[in-house]
Amino acid sequence: MAKNSALTTLIDLTKDKTNDVAKQLQNLTSSRQSAHEQLETLHTYRQDYAQRLQQAMTTGLSAANYHNFRQFIATLDEAISQQNKVVAQIDANVELRKKEWVDQKRQLSSYETLLSRQERQAAQRENRIEQRTNDELSMNLFRRAHHSH
Repeated sequence: MAKNSALTTLIDLTKDKTNDVAKQLQNLTSSRQSAHEQLETLHTYRQDYAQRLQQAMTTGLSAANYHNFRQFIATLDEAISQQNKVVAQIDANVELRKKEWVDQKRQLSSYETLLSRQERQAAQRENRIEQRTNDELSMNLFRRAHHSH
């Protein structure tokens, strides 16, 4: 029974770890969504300012305003680059957590299979003991019945 208790403890710990990893994965997925939305917003801003620059150039634009537009677009490009790195890092973390979750689920399944096997073997032992006890009782009753004749 100590083996079952230890195995049950392992199963409980593995379930807890699996749930923790699942929560981390859920949080990372939410972060990934948010980071992608921020990236899309930055792309939209950049496209909008590039169009504004084109329009301003057709109607006439001072050198200072042209420089300001270009500088702001360059700043947006840098922000897009940084956000791409953030998204890539989150994506890498999501993949790591997915693998960790799959590994935890596999380990949990292994422990549960082992516990099930142990319980089945214990039940078989109990059945054999009960059968032996019943056989002995039957044999004793049979002997008593034949001894009395």
